[in-house]
Amino acid sequence: MYAPERQQEILRLARDGGRVDVLSLAEEFQVTAETIRRDLKTLDRAGLVRRVHGGAIPAGRLDFEPDLAERESTAADEKDRIAQAAVAELPGEGTVILDAGSTVARLAGDLPLEATLTVVTHSLPIAARLADHPGIQLHLVGGRVRHRTRAAVDAWALRAYGEIRADVLFIAANGFSAEHGLTTPDLAEAAVKRAAVRAARRVVLLADSSKHGQEHFARFGDLSDVDLLITDTGLSPEDATDIERGGTEVVRA
Repeated sequence: MYAPERQQEILRLARDGGRVDVLSLAEEFQVTAETIRRDLKTLDRAGLVRRVHGGAIPAGRLDFEPDLAERESTAADEKDRIAQAAVAELPGEGTVILDAGSTVARLAGDLPLEATLTVVTHSLPIAARLADHPGIQLHLVGGRVRHRTRAAVDAWALRAYGEIRADVLFIAANGFSAEHGLTTPDLAEAAVKRAAVRAARRVVLLADSSKHGQEHFARFGDLSDVDLLITDTGLSPEDATDIERGGTEVVRA
């Protein structure tokens, strides 16, 4: 069986069963687990499935939103590399906004102990990671907390971001492309992200390559709003060049 034929069958199984796992697929098709992972990565990049820990689920809806645990485990190695590269973009001093997102949360965990920054976030998990950091003046933005992402949204959060100016924003997105811009499944979260973009002098997008070309229900900006995209090497050099033509610098970690 050729790879495209196997991938088509994997897609059918995912749509029929709601989920596929790597080990079962490897046994069924008599190939290695690594071969199946490559198949799933190909289908993921095409926007046909979404990789999750140990397998994949079909990507048939624009409003699909993985929960916090699932996002933490998806593309973990890529997210670690992106977060480590993002440390170099921290200012020596000043104010940083950390958006809600699993890759941004990894950056929060990587902040050097000697860092002396004012950090503003509407993410409860990020605030918890930074609460004991000795050099961080932490400001937690309030509002209604969405259970799925543990992020504060609605009027209180929007008001808070309307009252500050930050040196740099590290932002997350569920999808990004030159054509469709920056998108996320939830309108309330999109509004907060939009307000955070307006509050920052410099915007750094942290997004693994599987999100390139993805489109979700709520749009919160153009890719041209982003000064720097930090992603992984899964984004092809050609796609990186296309993005840079629009004025956004690209780092492939």
